[in-house]
Parts: sequence; C-alpha cells; structure tokens
Amino acid sequence: MRDYYINGRQVVGMVDLRSDTFTQPTARMREVMANAPVGDDVFGEDPTVNRLEELAARKVGKEAALFVVSGTMGNLIATLSHTRPGDEVILGAHSHIYGYEVGGLARIGGLMPRLVDDAAGTIRPEQVLAALRDDNIHYPPTSLVCIENSHNMSGGRVTDVAGIQALAAVVHERGLRLHMDGARVFNAAVALGVEVTELTQPVDSVMFCLSKGLSAPVGSILAGDGEFVARARKFRKIVGGGMRQAGVIAAAGVIALEEMVNRLKEDHARAQRLAEGLSHIPGVQVMDSNYQTNILLIDIKGTGLTAGQFVTELNELGVRVLTRSETALRAVVHRHIDDEDVDQVIAAFEKVAAV
Repeated sequence: MRDYYINGRQVVGMVDLRSDTFTQPTARMREVMANAPVGDDVFGEDPTVNRLEELAARKVGKEAALFVVSGTMGNLIATLSHTRPGDEVILGAHSHIYGYEVGGLARIGGLMPRLVDDAAGTIRPEQVLAALRDDNIHYPPTSLVCIENSHNMSGGRVTDVAGIQALAAVVHERGLRLHMDGARVFNAAVALGVEVTELTQPVDSVMFCLSKGLSAPVGSILAGDGEFVARARKFRKIVGGGMRQAGVIAAAGVIALEEMVNRLKEDHARAQRLAEGLSHIPGVQVMDSNYQTNILLIDIKGTGLTAGQFVTELNELGVRVLTRSETALRAVVHRHIDDEDVDQVIAAFEKVAAV
C-alpha cells in the first residue's frame, strides 16, 4: 500500500493494481542515480550507460545492448533495424506491438502487419507457416516475426523454452528474423524456473523493460548481436532517443538487474494468492486460471455490474484496477503490494460483488 497522486491530489492508502509501471525506485536506486558518473552517451562516453548495456547484454546472452527510453521505443527500433519499408511483419493480433504502440510499425516503419491469433498468449510454428505468403509479385516480402513473453493481454501467460525454440527453428529456416517483446521476460523466466538466457537465446533480438516489476524509474533495453545493435543505435537517434548524460537514469537500471530480478517470485506468489481469494467470490472468476506471473484477468460478468461500474466501486474502497473489456478487469501485482494489500483487495471485491 502506498500514497498516490491522482489528478494532482494525494490519495492515502490506495492499493494500486493498474500496472507494475507504478513501482517506485528503491532507496538504493535513488542513491546511485544521485552519484552516477556520467558523460555524453551519443558520443558513447557515458560510463554508467556503458556499464548498464554491458550488464544487460550478458544477462540475456547477447553480444550487445542498447539503452532506450521505453519499451515502445525499443520495439519500434527493433522492427526498423530488422526490416525495410514495405516489408510484412508477422505478429499477434493481441500483441502489445500491434495494439498499444500507436501504430508506429506502420506510421514510422512503413511496415505491413500480418496478424495471427495469439489470444492464448503465444504464436505457434504452424501459425507462422500458414501466414507466410508465396513469392508473388503482388505480395510484400516477409522479413520479421514478433512474439511477446510474457504476454500482457492474455493475463501474463508465458511461452516456454521448447515453444520458443520450435518457433525460432521455423522462422530461421525461412530466412526470417525473430524479435521478442520481452517487456516482462524476467517474469516469464522466474515463472518457468529457468535462466532468462534460455528464453532469449533462440531469438535474434529482445527488448525488456527496466521500469515495470524491476522498479527502475525509466528505461528499457534492446539486445542482439553487434551488427544489429549498431543499426539500432542509428535508428534510436532517428526517433529522438539519443540521450546525453543518461547515466543518471541508467544507474537505476543497473540496480534493477542486479537486485530486483529474483524478488519477482514474490509478486507471482501474491498474484496466485489473490487469484485464489477472488475465485471464491460469487460472480467473480479469474479467467482461464491464467495467473502464471503477476497479471490477472478477472471476469466480473456474474456480478451483474459492468467493468466500469465495478472499477468505480473499487476506487471508493481504496483499490485501483483497469478495465479490460465490458465485463473484465486487469490487476497487476508488483513490489508495493504486500499480503495485507491482497487481503484488502479480496475484501473490496467481496463487498462490490455483493451489492
């Protein structure tokens, strides 16, 4: 439980489950940010950024890495770096890149999305094969496949190592490249009990966020081989992402990777506890028992209330969640949610459902 500012007004004791983007930097992060050695990163001379990029590359088993402002920027730069304007990109109809990144794929990249059904949280090799078009003068060339792990809109579902390896084999056999939107890939690795490199090794590039469950205030990482990252660095400059004394924020990213990954299992355990508590409330159902990581999708259709009405009532009880559809909510557990907060959320759902 924390105090939040909503429309400029301080709200005391609010349990905010809207997103793990609401995590605050740790005291250690604030300390290193204040004291970080810095330089001009556009010239490659910020020692703290360089340290973060080297650490990040090692963490995900890639040759090189690039510090970017956001996950959206990282995904955009990845698509630009792997393709040419007019290419076709295969990706999920429910993916974050397609649905929640303001159409940058098309507007800035000049790329054509070829959609497959990823409602279950993954893309299978046979879906890619079915989406590939013949070599025909009428069709755009396909150059890239994008996956998401963990998968936001399916409730944090994960694709396991075997699934990624099988997909990568098909993608690479066809001469295509594979990019992973791994905004929460460390959540996926922790949930599966594997090293993150097992999930990232088969892909050609991966983007992951420092500013969600890992609690850094700003920033994401894009990683791949050296040639890819060299191209990506230029595209970062094109889209306005070249930063100067960026070590001030990169310092928090170092702490995020060194100190915040292992504790993600606490968020997953509390998400499971929350899901189990909600499942006993009449009219409330955690959808498809899909609580593998820290994201829950919650169906409240049985209560007779719309998602908007339910959210309004929860707000009055000091609990914030997001609407996912007319009858579904999304709740995301993070570092600032403790056991007492979980109890408060369950009690709030019980009260609203009983109205």
